[in-house]
Amino acid sequence: MATIGTNSIRVYHVSPYADHSGCMSIFASLGIYVWLDLDTFNTTIQQDAPTWTPTQFYAFTQVLDAFIGYENLAGVWIGNEVINTAAGSVAAPYIKAAVTDTKSYITLKNYRAIPIGYSAADIAELRPALQNYLACSSNAAQNIDFFGLNSYEWCGSSSYTTSGYSALQAMSANYSVPIFFSETGCNAVRPRTFADQSAIFGGDMVGTWSGSIVYEWVQQTNDYGLVSYPNDGVAGQPQPIQPDFSNLAGQWETLSPSGVAEAAYTPSLAPPVCPSASGGWLVNGDVPLPTLGAAVVSQVAASIMPRVVFSTWTSFPTLTGTETVAGVTTATALTGATGTGPAAAQGTGATAPSSSSGVGNGVVIGGGSGMGIEVLVVCCVVAAML
Repeated sequence: MATIGTNSIRVYHVSPYADHSGCMSIFASLGIYVWLDLDTFNTTIQQDAPTWTPTQFYAFTQVLDAFIGYENLAGVWIGNEVINTAAGSVAAPYIKAAVTDTKSYITLKNYRAIPIGYSAADIAELRPALQNYLACSSNAAQNIDFFGLNSYEWCGSSSYTTSGYSALQAMSANYSVPIFFSETGCNAVRPRTFADQSAIFGGDMVGTWSGSIVYEWVQQTNDYGLVSYPNDGVAGQPQPIQPDFSNLAGQWETLSPSGVAEAAYTPSLAPPVCPSASGGWLVNGDVPLPTLGAAVVSQVAASIMPRVVFSTWTSFPTLTGTETVAGVTTATALTGATGTGPAAAQGTGATAPSSSSGVGNGVVIGGGSGMGIEVLVVCCVVAAML
């Protein structure tokens, strides 16, 4: 990763009970930052029947707790493509509720103010309503801190105009929080040339867009990988997949974007207007959020719930039993976990297998201006499982 200028990796799913210090320290020594998804396979918000429950919240905070101490944790994702159809926009308030409760949790735990973002599927009917809605509240505690777009519009020898990038730029100019491509790298035309990188880091977009994440690092059946590992694994000496690997390296060698140091970042843009329900967008304005509330956040911050080894379950547990605190009734016990290994472990020493293979590994985020974090200087992110 470092040989081609990687400065960040995106990691989609992790076990909060494994020891990640080895990976994180190696990344730190190479100047590589991590952008981490908080959800797990079982806890992500679903668009068809959206919920935001204490069970989901607790699982999110366990991932946050495991990584907050690493200085090269650059930001966390509250969700990835939760909404992937136009009809799914009804889930948007649940995304903002998760952001709100997680920010409250960070404050209660006296953690550093780690930025929270959302990674969106590129749904034409929802542009730019979704990105605007997630940042439109007058209360900053309810808004995302950065927005990522998973876009595969630029294929082969396209152009800034033909690809639709010019339209994305027009919709995002003066956006009030940092925005970047959280996945890109169309493989419909082979070999991949990654010509979009010169546009993203060029004069037309660099003033608005803060970089791009090229999908993905490890080769899998979807054929997006930049490297492969021996025996179809995820360990050993990586072998570059050519000519894609060299094509990407060649693109980055021609680019010289400059980052914005945190001390020099002085945002002045106002939040966008909350979109009204129209067309494919179904949320009408700044609607009330289904947050869990201060009492639940306080309970989770006090680690009242048991630490559960999620990776051993074949079915996800539900919360049963109730406790009323400050007039709010919440669930207090976990039941229904089945599978092998321990269903729960008390205290802070619970451990579980760190991961299994076969989960997407993206690659690459680069830095243009506009990002309120002093890490975006080159271009690269790698999505992997830790």
